[in-house]
Amino acid sequence: MAHSDIDELIRLFSKLPGLGPRSARRVVLQLIRSKDTLMTPLATVLDRAQTSIRTCATCGNLDASDPCAICADPRRDPSVICVVEELADLWAIERCSLYKGQYHVLGGTLSALDDRGPAQLNIESLITRASTDTVTEIILATNATIEGQTTAHYLTTRLEDAGVKISRLAQGIPMAAN
Repeated sequence: MAHSDIDELIRLFSKLPGLGPRSARRVVLQLIRSKDTLMTPLATVLDRAQTSIRTCATCGNLDASDPCAICADPRRDPSVICVVEELADLWAIERCSLYKGQYHVLGGTLSALDDRGPAQLNIESLITRASTDTVTEIILATNATIEGQTTAHYLTTRLEDAGVKISRLAQGIPMAAN
């Protein structure tokens, strides 16, 4: 591996969240030290993932199949859809193993400052899903930021005609907490 390849690896790894140039350098050095046990399998999986991972047309999740494993799971309740901003939010809820409904990933929030309106988000397919006879409840799990609250308000307005119950995740600290 030429020195320029090492620099390129460090540059690319430093673009990942939580990795600056120093951390990226440590990762690259570990990969080089462990070519057979780490670098080669990682390269193989990255190559395979590049062609196999796709976005679920139903909910926006990432998976090797479309529909994704969550949407295709017959044990999941199709009458309840939890709306999240990003994939990381879906994954966080799934780690709790408590929610047994389906999801809808918006792909962000409404933000005038970032020039992100309804057309840039996965909203129209949510409206279509909510309008089916199967769906009875939409849980809005947007963040408690101004953008998250604005997005939740916009979705509530857009979903009024769908005839579904709209609820929000609890936020903040309980009144009895000391």
